[in-house]
Amino acid sequence: MVKPYVQSIADVAWDLLQAEGADALSMRRIAEELGVSAPSLYKHVDSRDAIVALVQARALTEGADVMRRASARASERPRLAAALAYRRWALRHPAQYRVTNDGPLLRDRLPEGLEDRAVEPVLMLAGGDRDQARVDWATARSSNPSGSRSRSNGPSLVTRY
Repeated sequence: MVKPYVQSIADVAWDLLQAEGADALSMRRIAEELGVSAPSLYKHVDSRDAIVALVQARALTEGADVMRRASARASERPRLAAALAYRRWALRHPAQYRVTNDGPLLRDRLPEGLEDRAVEPVLMLAGGDRDQARVDWATARSSNPSGSRSRSNGPSLVTRY
C-alpha cells in the first residue's frame, strides 16, 4: 500500500503527465504543484524514477482492469473487446501509455507481483498460452495508439512473458 503523501505525489505526477507530458515529471514541477519545496519530496521518493514507477504502476493496473472488465462484459469475441478497450484507454491517456510502453519498465521499483497481475488478462484471454499472449500483447502494442514514434527503448511485458 502506498503511503498517503506518496499517493499525492503519484496523483500530481499522473495529472501533470496527462496535461503537460513527460517533461513535467520533475521534482521541481511536482513540488510546485504540491506547494512544497523540491528537496522536501526526497523525504518521500528518492528520485524521478520512483515517480515514473508510480505512474507506470497505475497505468499497468488501469490497463489490466480495463481489459478484464471489457472481456467479462463481452459475450462474443472477448479478446477483441479487451483489445479495443485497452486501445481506448491508451488514447485517453497517451502520455501514461508512452511512459509505460515506450521506455524501460522500471521493474525493480514496481510493486511485487504487479507485472503478473497486469499480464493476467492477456494470458487468460489467450487460454493460458504464453506464446499467444505474447503475440496478442505485441499486436496490441504495434498499433501504437499513443501516436508516439518509438516502439520501445527497453523490455516490455512481452519480453518477460
